[in-house]
Amino acid sequence: MASDTPVIEFRNVTKRFGEVVAVANSNLTVRQGEFLSILGPSGCGKTTALRLMAGFEQPSEGEIFIGGANMTGVPAYRRPVNMVFQHYALFPHLSVGDNVSYGLRQRRPKPSPDELAGAVRDALAMVRLEGYENRRSFELSGGQQQRVALARALINRPAVLLLDEPLAALDRKLRRDMQIELQNLQRDVGITFLLVTHDQEEALSMSDRVCVMRDGRIVQTGSPRELYDQPVNRFVADFVGKTNFFERSAGGVVSVRPELIEIAASAKALPKDVETRLKVRVLNRIFLGEHTEYRVLHEKFGEFMVLAPRKSERDSGVYEIGDDVAAGWRPDAARVLAAN
Repeated sequence: MASDTPVIEFRNVTKRFGEVVAVANSNLTVRQGEFLSILGPSGCGKTTALRLMAGFEQPSEGEIFIGGANMTGVPAYRRPVNMVFQHYALFPHLSVGDNVSYGLRQRRPKPSPDELAGAVRDALAMVRLEGYENRRSFELSGGQQQRVALARALINRPAVLLLDEPLAALDRKLRRDMQIELQNLQRDVGITFLLVTHDQEEALSMSDRVCVMRDGRIVQTGSPRELYDQPVNRFVADFVGKTNFFERSAGGVVSVRPELIEIAASAKALPKDVETRLKVRVLNRIFLGEHTEYRVLHEKFGEFMVLAPRKSERDSGVYEIGDDVAAGWRPDAARVLAAN
C-alpha cells in the first residue's frame, strides 16, 4: 500500500550529455510502496532518469534523494535500489540459483551456504519458480527468465525496484500475463516499483501513478485515470490512449475519446442526451473482437474514429463502408486542451 512518504526525490535535476539535455530541470517524488511508471516516446529522457536513480549516471545539476539521503555522487553499488534490465542480463554459465544469489554472494561478510540457499528459495517462491534452483537460464522460457531477473533483484530487499522496459522482449499474451504478475508481486512484497516504458497500455494498466515525459521534461504526473480523462495538453491526450482532435477557430484543441462517441443509423436514433450530432460516412471498419473501430468522414471536421462495443452492434447492427450514418457525443465527452 502506497503512502505519502517520499522514497525517491528529484530536485531540479538536469542531465546533459555534451550539448544534449536528456533530463531538464525535473522535479519528481516517488512515494513509498507505490507502482510508478515513467512513460514517453523514445529519446524523451525516461531511461536517463532511471539511470540517474540507479547511480549509473550522475546529475549535471540538482540533487537526488533516496530514503531521505542525498545520493548525489553516490555510486550504484551503494544505493538501496536494484534494477531489472530489458534483456534481463542473466549469466548463462550459472544456474538459476547462482544467478539469483549473485548479489548476496558479493556481500562481506559473505552469508553462509544455508543462508544463501534459504534466501534463494524465498526469492524464487516470490516469483513462483520453486524448485528451479539447478536449471540453466537457456533452459527457461522468456517469462521464466524475466522472473529469475526479478528474483535476483528482490533477494536484497531493495527500497526501490527499477524496471527498464522488462517486458519489451515478450510476445503480447505473455507480456499481458507478466503485467498482472508484476502487479501482484509488487503488492505482495510491498516494495516501491518504478517502471520505464513507451507502452501506454502497460503504464496505464499497471501503475498507481504515471509520469509522462517529453523532450527531457516532465509534462504531467497523475493517476492513470487522471491522465486519460484530464490530460493537460494535446501531447498527453494523444500519447495516453486514442483520441480525436478537432481544431477550434478560437484556438486550442477539442479532444473526444473514440469510445465516447455514439454511432447510429440516423441522428434521430442517437441517444437523447447526445448534443453534438454529425452526419458522417463510413470510410473503414475494423473488427477488433470486443469492439469495432469505425473511421468516419464529416464534411467539416474531416476523418475521426468511433469505437463501437459489441453490445451496441447487437442492438443497432453493423455499418458497412460507404454507409451514411450519424455520430455524436455528450457535452462532457469533449475536452478543450492546450496545443502543446
